[in-house]
Amino acid sequence: MKSDVAGFRRTLGQIHRNRGLYLLLVPAVILSLLFAYKPMYGVLIAFKDYSPALGIDGSPWVGLKHFEKFFHSYQFSTTIKNTIIISLYSIATFPIPIVLALMVNQMRANRFRRFFQTVSYMPHFISTVVMVGLMLILLSPSTGLVGNLYKLFGGDAPDLIGSAGWFSSIYVWSDVWQHVGWDSIIYIAALSTVDPSLYEAATVDGASRWHKIRYIDIPMLMPTAITLLILRVGGLLGVGFEKVYLMQNDLNIPASEILSTYIYKIGLLSSQYSFSSAVNLFNTVINFLLLILVNQISKKYSENSLW
Repeated sequence: MKSDVAGFRRTLGQIHRNRGLYLLLVPAVILSLLFAYKPMYGVLIAFKDYSPALGIDGSPWVGLKHFEKFFHSYQFSTTIKNTIIISLYSIATFPIPIVLALMVNQMRANRFRRFFQTVSYMPHFISTVVMVGLMLILLSPSTGLVGNLYKLFGGDAPDLIGSAGWFSSIYVWSDVWQHVGWDSIIYIAALSTVDPSLYEAATVDGASRWHKIRYIDIPMLMPTAITLLILRVGGLLGVGFEKVYLMQNDLNIPASEILSTYIYKIGLLSSQYSFSSAVNLFNTVINFLLLILVNQISKKYSENSLW
């Protein structure tokens, strides 16, 4: 009991000594409470037949009715399958920023290195709307680059944007092109912390450039890579809404209808607030469970984890 009291007093003493730092945290804590935790009260909508006229408290409870409705709907398997396919496809491209960072780290001409990094970063700042617009123009079978190339050789261009089979590839690889440079920054930063004496010792021992990458650079990147991979897998069902929705059309809808677009359509367009909240809550719970599972696997088989 005395040790608990002594520990509590030490904690209060540390808070008092660092009160200025804790005061700096107050605005962030208030914003988090107002915009992150307070809205969680709205999760109750998923378990009610919500009516805007009655409000959340006045709407009747229905339990798991909306979850059961989603599980038995014809869209359940389609949206889950499409979301998982696009997510796993995106995860498969996870090593590309690492490879780019290793390439940049090997460049010795500083001017060319800065130019290369600038060029690879620039697409990241293109808005999603502009990005999809560029894709529609370039891939147009009649007036786009692809269409003109086919016409040059006397062929008929396929409608890639209108093809369900090409949707996931176009989505993922356009995303890679746009963000690979930006995603590599964190790995380049990790490589900048490597002690130069390690490279010097490796050179003295006769190590080639490949040996330095394999035995120095890659081990230094692994903690960062594993952490980011855990976060990526933890958001398996969290495929972004905006880009998919902008690329979506009646022809590719069998492959482009994912959870986020489905939630938007039934929630805002069809005004089924309770049903859309139930689907979104299901999505959130699955992502959270995946995050815990992947983190525990990483902790068991490696020394890296989120907690």
